[in-house]
Amino acid sequence: MISPLTYFGIHLTLLLPPILILGWLAVRRDRAWWGVRPLSGLVIMIALAVVYTTPFTNRLIPAGVWWYGDGAVLATVWYTPIEEYLFFVLQPILTALWLFQVRPSADRSLAIPRPHRLLGVAGGLAIAVVGLLLLLGDISTSYLGWLFLWAGPVLAIQWGFGLTYLWDVRRSLLVAIAVPTLYLWVVDRIAIELGVWVISDTHTTGYGLLGLPIEEALFFLVTNLFVVQGITMYIWVLDRIDGVSAVTGASPRLPTSSDDR
Repeated sequence: MISPLTYFGIHLTLLLPPILILGWLAVRRDRAWWGVRPLSGLVIMIALAVVYTTPFTNRLIPAGVWWYGDGAVLATVWYTPIEEYLFFVLQPILTALWLFQVRPSADRSLAIPRPHRLLGVAGGLAIAVVGLLLLLGDISTSYLGWLFLWAGPVLAIQWGFGLTYLWDVRRSLLVAIAVPTLYLWVVDRIAIELGVWVISDTHTTGYGLLGLPIEEALFFLVTNLFVVQGITMYIWVLDRIDGVSAVTGASPRLPTSSDDR
């Protein structure tokens, strides 16, 4: 199938405009996050996204989980189109620039209760275990299984470190995650409808959300969780270190395990 729109065209028409608008708002609005801290957090998220997602896509594409329309991509590196690598950069930028408008924050010490840390780790690892079980089942759950297995370790790290804080800012966090996720669902649905990429019926469960495969919907939800939680906790840590240093006059330090309440 020949796609009427290329993958790069998706970037130009559907991703770049909201990025430019949100970037302008972040610079202009006094209440938005901007400066070295949020931007350095974004750079870290982009680097992690590229490093961690590259093996994931290069495992699933040759397995036939999804593929691209004729003429929809310019070239591939390994098995992944260069436009997909560009998406690894553009999605965190889009999500982070919206996050900068929301600014989730709460006054909480870095020394969160140990049971909360264990609960966070257990939650992430449980997702990974579910993913492994799905991979051992029918081929129709292979995309979902790989997604859960891939997402679980990251969520275990993030929730293990800051589950209590994330719960404290849950309302603003929900807004920060929901808006870009809903938008990217629409973008994904358009791209699938136009044949820019095709999701395998064999490797998916067949369940969908207004025509969008549930696996794709969960992918964008999970990746936006990574970005929003990561940057939010990054700024939380830097702010708390500054707060401790300003009060005590001592050199900043992160809490050790003995500091946990």
